[in-house]
Amino acid sequence: MYNSKIIGLGKYVPDHVVTNDDLSKMMDTNDAWIQERTGIKERRWIKEGTDDTSAVMGAKASKMAIERSGLTKDDIDFVVFATMTPDYYFPGCGVQIQDLLDLKNVGAIDIRNQCSGFVYAISVADQFIKTGMYKNILVVGAEYHSNGLDKTTRGRGVTVIFGDGAGACVLSREEDTTKGILSTHLHSEGKYADKLIVESPSIKHWVPQILESEEEDLSYFPYMDGTFVFKHAVVRFSEVIIEGLAKNNMSKDDIDMLIPHQANLRIAQFIQKKFALRDDKVFNNIQKYGNTTAASVIIALTEAWEEGKIKAGDNVVLAAFGSGFTWGSAIIKW
Repeated sequence: MYNSKIIGLGKYVPDHVVTNDDLSKMMDTNDAWIQERTGIKERRWIKEGTDDTSAVMGAKASKMAIERSGLTKDDIDFVVFATMTPDYYFPGCGVQIQDLLDLKNVGAIDIRNQCSGFVYAISVADQFIKTGMYKNILVVGAEYHSNGLDKTTRGRGVTVIFGDGAGACVLSREEDTTKGILSTHLHSEGKYADKLIVESPSIKHWVPQILESEEEDLSYFPYMDGTFVFKHAVVRFSEVIIEGLAKNNMSKDDIDMLIPHQANLRIAQFIQKKFALRDDKVFNNIQKYGNTTAASVIIALTEAWEEGKIKAGDNVVLAAFGSGFTWGSAIIKW
C-alpha cells in the first residue's frame, strides 16, 4: 500500500476585482454590512467577453501545478475535477481538461460535492494511488459562480458571498507511508439538501417547464438558509477535524496549518477559537476571493504554500462543509 503526496500546486483567479462598494451599486448593501457578516472585502468575477469558464480556469491552474511538480503532462495518469458549475450540463469538466491540456487518453471523473468538492476529490484520488492503480493524478477544483447569481437586493444574502476561481494539485505516489495524505474522512446528511440548493435546471424542471412558465422562476438562483447552515457548519467542521486527528493519534496541538473551506470568515474564526489555534496556524483568504466553493481549499492551500507558511514535516489539515450537506477532512504530513 502506498501513500499519495502533493508535489505540485497551482491556482488561477480572474483579473476582474469586484469590491463590496461595487456591489452596493447593484443592490441595497454596503461594505460594512458584508464584512460584518462574512469577512469578505472583494471577490473575483469573470468579466464578460473573456474566455474563462470553470474548465478553462481549471486548465490554467493545472498547467501551473504540473509545471511546479516537475512532471510533464504525459506523466498524468488520471484526472479528478470538482465543480458545481460545469461548463455544460453534460459532459463534465474532467474531459474538457483532458482536451485543453492535451493529455493522453486518461480517465477523468467529476465530483459534484459543492463546497466539500475538493476534499472529496483529493480523497478519491488518494484511494486510486494508495491501491496502486495510478501514479500521478491531477486534482482540480474550479467554479464560475458569477454568471448564475441574483445580482439584485433580493439575492444579496447569497450573491455577496461567491467568487470565481480555480486551483489544482498533482498527487503522486509516495512509498514512505509516514508522509503525504495520512487519512481522509467524508460524511453527508441529505435530509438538509434544501437548506442550501439550486433547484433548477433539473430533469424534472427542464425546457418544457421553462417555456411554459409565466412567472419569474427563482429556482435557478441559489437559496441558502444562512443561520441554519452556519450552525451545522461549525459543528461538523469540529467533528471531522477531531475525527481526522484521532485517526492519526494527534491532538489539536499537532496542527501546524489548518486550511478551512472559505465559506465565511466567521465560521473559520469560530473553529480557530474552538481549537485554540494561533493566527499563524490557520490560513484564510476569503477576504479577497469570497467563497469559491470547490476551488476554495486548493486556492488557499496553494497560497499558503507560496507564502512559505507550509514547510516539510508540517501537519496540514484540510476541512470543508457545504451543500448536501456534505463535509470532510484530510490529514496531511507535508
